[in-house]
Amino acid sequence: MYLVIVLSKDEEILEVLREIKALLEPKPAPPAPPPKKGLWNEFIDFISKYKVLGLAVAFIMGIYVGQVVQSLVKDLLMPLIGLAVPGLENLSTFVLYVPPPTGFDAQGNPLLDGAPWKGQIFGIGSFISAIITFIIVAFVIFLIVKISKKWGIE
Repeated sequence: MYLVIVLSKDEEILEVLREIKALLEPKPAPPAPPPKKGLWNEFIDFISKYKVLGLAVAFIMGIYVGQVVQSLVKDLLMPLIGLAVPGLENLSTFVLYVPPPTGFDAQGNPLLDGAPWKGQIFGIGSFISAIITFIIVAFVIFLIVKISKKWGIE
């Protein structure tokens, strides 16, 4: 069963006029762009959007946590290592000395050709101390991140 609506002549004309009116009415103007912000407002938006303040606090805290860990390694752990290794009171003073060659070539000339090389000193102890400090700092940061995730801190 179909429903057929039969419009009278006046209703047809009225419908056509409504369509013409809809076509002729001006469209609403697009929304105006937001007003320009001043330099200060842009700066505040930058700080809040990129969390610059939090980054600055984290940087400063990182510097001081690093100093605390360096003191822990230098003043507490290295003396313990010095006790474990006899004759090595301070690991940073441990060096490796490579003496100059003392041989002669086939003609009897010294291998250095008169160069004033007296050997080379490698600061192995300072390097090992820096590696230990780095490992401890990395572990402390790992623990801080792990605890902050557990507490829901971002």
